[in-house]
Amino acid sequence: MSMWKAALLGAMIPAALVLPAMAQDGSPRGPQMAFETFDLDGDGAVTLEEMEGARAVRFAEADANGDGMLDRDELLAAAAGRMERGIDRMIERVDADGDDAVSLEEMAEARSGRRGPGPEAMFERFDADGDGAVTQAEFDEAVGAFRGRHGGHGGPRHRG
Repeated sequence: MSMWKAALLGAMIPAALVLPAMAQDGSPRGPQMAFETFDLDGDGAVTLEEMEGARAVRFAEADANGDGMLDRDELLAAAAGRMERGIDRMIERVDADGDDAVSLEEMAEARSGRRGPGPEAMFERFDADGDGAVTQAEFDEAVGAFRGRHGGHGGPRHRG
């Protein structure tokens, strides 16, 4: 199995367990931004200009050295900040016993009763012939179908 496929599978399993639990509280799925991010003047309404301006604000916040460019380190720092905030929100929602850690049982509990495919349904999608095992060909087919549904995104990027 190639490294990217192993990494994709390794990312899919926890994501299938945890990400849906994060949305269980009724908040919208997908990338979430606070209304305040866009309401730049704080008047309780967002204009097109404010929405466009929010991008510039986020860019400026990420541009640590103020050179008008985002280098690799600045992009990594911005991504790490977003990831850290997401993890903090996930722990807050899933950590039932308040120990600031998430157990496998807490993840399973947070996942129970939520809508969408669970690990079993995801496995069934990959196991095209229903024999209880996913072959390399089935895995490749499922990844290809995922990419097709997401406009070609979701797989490795090859540089030529």
